[in-house]
Amino acid sequence: MLGRMKFCPQCAADLRQSADDENDRLSCTREGCTYVFYNNPVPVVAAIIEYDEQVMLVHQPDWPAKMLGLVSGFLEADETPEEAIIREIKEETNLDTRTPEFIGHYAFVQQNQLILAYAAKCSGDIRLNEELDRYKLIDPDRLVAWDFGTGFAVRDWLAQRT
Repeated sequence: MLGRMKFCPQCAADLRQSADDENDRLSCTREGCTYVFYNNPVPVVAAIIEYDEQVMLVHQPDWPAKMLGLVSGFLEADETPEEAIIREIKEETNLDTRTPEFIGHYAFVQQNQLILAYAAKCSGDIRLNEELDRYKLIDPDRLVAWDFGTGFAVRDWLAQRT
């Protein structure tokens, strides 16, 4: 069964997977109610931050200790992806971003997300907000992509550089 939804948000009847639905969607069981839970991916922006000719990797407190990743966040209503990545970088690191460059889009099925990845040249004084507990600056030539989530954007960004 998809997600944690069990009841229709329109009429409170049970949700059930349709036997003929190849996409595993949940539908309302009440006759006349047309609600379908599509469980569409959530759009997320992520940035490969270039700062002083290095790449910034960050750590969130709830991640495994050795895991580092990219600044990322959810796209807000009435916001373009470019506006979202500039906002997320400012909120999480206090850095100013010049025009971000789109790298690509990536399905992160495990988190039900669609990642919109950007390269962002940034400047300013680094000050992390409460979402992050540390960062690391790494030479781009030493950066190694990981095999999930934003790691595919890192892979493509590295390939573009050579």
